[in-house]
Amino acid sequence: MTTTGETYNEMRGPSGEVRDAYSDYQAWFEEQDAKTLSRKHRDAETIFRRTGITFNVYGADEAEERLIPFDIVPRIVTAAEWRRLSRGIEQRVRALNAFIHDLYHRQEIVRAGRLPQRLLCNNATWLPQMVGFHPPGGVYTHVVGIDLVRTGPDEWFVLEDNARTPSGVSYMLENRETMMAMFPDLFMRVPVETVSDYPRRLAKSLAACAPAAARGRPVVAVLTPGIYNSAYFEHAFLADQMGAELVEGSDLRVVDGRVAMRTTAGYKPVDVLYRRVDDDFLDPLTFRPDSLLGVPGIMDVYRSGGITIANAPGTGVADDKAIYSFMPQIVEFYTGEKPLLPNVQTWRCADPDDLAYVLDQLPELVVKEVHGSGGYGMLVGPASTKMQIAEFRQKIVSRPDNYIAQPTLALSTCPIYTDAGLAPRHVDLRPYVLVSPDRIEITPGGLTRVALTEGSLVVNSSQGGGTKDTWVLKE
Repeated sequence: MTTTGETYNEMRGPSGEVRDAYSDYQAWFEEQDAKTLSRKHRDAETIFRRTGITFNVYGADEAEERLIPFDIVPRIVTAAEWRRLSRGIEQRVRALNAFIHDLYHRQEIVRAGRLPQRLLCNNATWLPQMVGFHPPGGVYTHVVGIDLVRTGPDEWFVLEDNARTPSGVSYMLENRETMMAMFPDLFMRVPVETVSDYPRRLAKSLAACAPAAARGRPVVAVLTPGIYNSAYFEHAFLADQMGAELVEGSDLRVVDGRVAMRTTAGYKPVDVLYRRVDDDFLDPLTFRPDSLLGVPGIMDVYRSGGITIANAPGTGVADDKAIYSFMPQIVEFYTGEKPLLPNVQTWRCADPDDLAYVLDQLPELVVKEVHGSGGYGMLVGPASTKMQIAEFRQKIVSRPDNYIAQPTLALSTCPIYTDAGLAPRHVDLRPYVLVSPDRIEITPGGLTRVALTEGSLVVNSSQGGGTKDTWVLKE
């Protein structure tokens, strides 16, 4: 595993030579007029602003809306590289689904001593309401996002699993549409796998998971918390692209044992609900009684086979970063194979020996909350002040079970466009995976997030990162 100090440049080799993946792009780039590229780089922001591609940032300025910066230089992966990645992603997603099923049934992995029982005790993401329940089609993780980082030519690592409500796919789609609108000639020169059919495939995959109560063509709806949610643009975008209804909790009610949505012709049963509402707010009769975002009684309908909820409640247990540290054992336990995609080395602060090591090496490590996301609640040791490290140390000591630590990886770099030319910046990648009862589909590419600040390793949009189009080259 490569740590800080050795950085793999995905476009250029050690002597500055252009790697095969970027050869056609480089030839095209050299033919372009610098002023035209600069103008198109500015045009991209105008396109995103006109389209309404924003996200909300929570913090000092509550619900402040921002544009996600978009870079016009694509991140390019060869067909051979993608084949290897796809095999590893599919293996991991199969293991995740089997793992979640086991946790809510016999817990064989705990009985076998491969996973400590303590990771489930007092774990807020593990839901006792799901014990013994078989979701329609046996699918828990209908949509999965696997966060990957690269550190070398053949070195890819899984950084995080997103099995609850992975976001960002709308930006993947809009990035591609924007690139095709601005540089149609480039796509004539470089053969790239398509991503534009994702909404159609999502709708088909969700419909394949319809419950036994469904009659005729399954009715799919997208449940959003509302316009003030940080990912509302994505909720509305996907509903529109799928031809599904976008609903809020107030649009739904239980009618004759089914969850039904309000229409001009009365209430119509919903078969599959692609929910973008967290578990706690899904059903005020089962979870938080003060929730106005969910549907009273939906869990009873779900457990009786009247609706499919995607992703299934309780899948967040697979996002737990302490459980993530056991993923190599989990993959081997359920597939009988060694993981094709390795984890990043992880120290669990709940373990006394690991805690001692983390506290001793804190300035060199990245520390994350086990249920954290979006770049919040984390410490990047090498980029932190002594005061920040001291304050975070106290947080770890007071709640060690709430934190894991990882080495500071030398994330690979891809070029971004600047007025001075191309400049390398650190990136990660989130491919999107669709799971139905009979297949697993991986979109060729995914969302590349880029740390726009030179030297920064934090790629999250909430922390100032941007995005770029991800190309998988055709054979």
